[in-house]
Amino acid sequence: MLTLCSFLLFTGLVAVVAWWKTHDDRKDTAIGYFLAGRSLAWPVIGGSLLLTNLSTEQLVGINGGGYQHGMLLMTWEVWSSLSIVAMALFFLPRYLRSGITTIPEFLEIRFDRSVRLFTSCVSVVLIAFILLPFILFSGAEFMIPVFNVPEYLGDNTAFNLVVVSGLLAVVGGCYAIIGGLKAVAISDTVNGIGLALGGLLIPVFGLSFVGGGDVLQGLSTLIEQHPERMAPMGDSDANIPWQALFTGVTLLTTFYWCTNQGIVQRTFAAKNLAQGQKGTLFAAVMKLLGPVYLVLPGIIAWHIVSSGSYDIPAHVAMPADANGSYGFLVKLVLPSWAVGFFAATIFGAILSSFNSFLNSASTLFGVDIYKGLLNRGATDGQAVRAGRIFAVVTIPLSVSLVLFFKFYSSTNEGLFGQLIDFASVTNIPLIAIVVVALVSKRTPAIGVNVALAAGMAFQFFFGILNGGSLGLTIDEEFYGVRMHGLHLAGVNFAMLMLIMFIFRLLMPLEKPFEQEYSGDVDVTPWKLAGPVGLGVTLVVVIMYIGMWSQFGLVPGKRVAAEYQEIHPSSAFDSAATEPDE
Repeated sequence: MLTLCSFLLFTGLVAVVAWWKTHDDRKDTAIGYFLAGRSLAWPVIGGSLLLTNLSTEQLVGINGGGYQHGMLLMTWEVWSSLSIVAMALFFLPRYLRSGITTIPEFLEIRFDRSVRLFTSCVSVVLIAFILLPFILFSGAEFMIPVFNVPEYLGDNTAFNLVVVSGLLAVVGGCYAIIGGLKAVAISDTVNGIGLALGGLLIPVFGLSFVGGGDVLQGLSTLIEQHPERMAPMGDSDANIPWQALFTGVTLLTTFYWCTNQGIVQRTFAAKNLAQGQKGTLFAAVMKLLGPVYLVLPGIIAWHIVSSGSYDIPAHVAMPADANGSYGFLVKLVLPSWAVGFFAATIFGAILSSFNSFLNSASTLFGVDIYKGLLNRGATDGQAVRAGRIFAVVTIPLSVSLVLFFKFYSSTNEGLFGQLIDFASVTNIPLIAIVVVALVSKRTPAIGVNVALAAGMAFQFFFGILNGGSLGLTIDEEFYGVRMHGLHLAGVNFAMLMLIMFIFRLLMPLEKPFEQEYSGDVDVTPWKLAGPVGLGVTLVVVIMYIGMWSQFGLVPGKRVAAEYQEIHPSSAFDSAATEPDE
């Protein structure tokens, strides 16, 4: 009862604050509904960026990766800081200069309307069919054991998943559909405060548990007994080989932080460029702390489970696989009152990601597809209404796809690896064409459309159907090259750049593109943006060099073998762990 009360108290507080800050705002115009009236200051931008990113696919998925593979999963946090710096210094000034609402709108300005419609449709499919169901699935996977849902609804796993994910979708949809982007951003900021406090409690209590009440002793125990799991990079057999930092990792993090509509939309709502850069760079600095609460808890859970020398209370179930490691640690180390509070912050993080991406999907549909294709004479009010209707329809679709993700995760490489697999199909082609839009002045639209279609087909066939293998199997004999999925993403990107370069040579635009200033946003940069960005970059380099010099590389095959000893029946991450076999 105490757990439930603390959960409801914090959840209600967030809803009240979001309503109070937005109930008088205009939501009948595209700028007011989709871009919060371009009124966001840097703390809200930074907080919303972090909370939209930080949800259960991060807390459960990356900590699950830490449980299985160790500290090398910090890559998705620390390395992302470099992409966020690029967003602040290179991408955002160009976006705001055009006064855009969506990334496809920017692509129309650079290329033509066909590119805008193509990329809008691709982005909507990515959000509706992959990101939203995945957020609901990972959220339900966390909430079900924390609140002992089977005790109330029975042991039907599919039924419990649908009920819990449905509740998450309905509540999250209310923020996005009724309140618009500002309600989303405000709720993100409030939830961010709670999640920062709650998230840091887990590793602190976990280390204290390991160290018999001494946090530093707990950390020393981990370092002494599992030095291979503290390494920041992996060898060629690891889940993330060190070479992938310069191929798929960089491409995927750059797409996510620089061109993903669900993330960048709140930066388009900045009061001016300086506020946008401050908020974005604030997020870059905070991502440097990500390993503390997004990887370390997984390593702590691994130590507790693998050692077999700790007394585990009867009410705390041992994790069945890596996906269950974070929930296991939460229930093990937090007192009952804190579990409710922390569950509320996780609930908020789930809602944050869900409502942010749902709002972005409705933006893309209302502005780009409905007003740009279906009803070109539509008013702002009609576009907003169309976006809201699309969001309402998307909610049950997302819930229904949760069962597919449940099935897929049981036969493939687990939560976070699964998301990377599916998202790469659209992410790699989209980042390729945005880069070309920014650096090339004569590449024609037809080359971009061809590259987008070719890139998705390539990544889906070789990345999903062919398991990351660049080749074909004929009569049970494989002809080609087996490679890690992240390297395959790099090959795809290079192929797409070549395709667009060929079109640039054969069919160049007669007149080079010149970007015009729309005058919608003050684009005077923050004078400290460059120094702060350089500082973040130096910290990333120092972290990697320092940790690598002390711990070396993660031995992929050894770590995978250790995991299989503890969870022999689990197929989690087997494909990504040993990409060459």
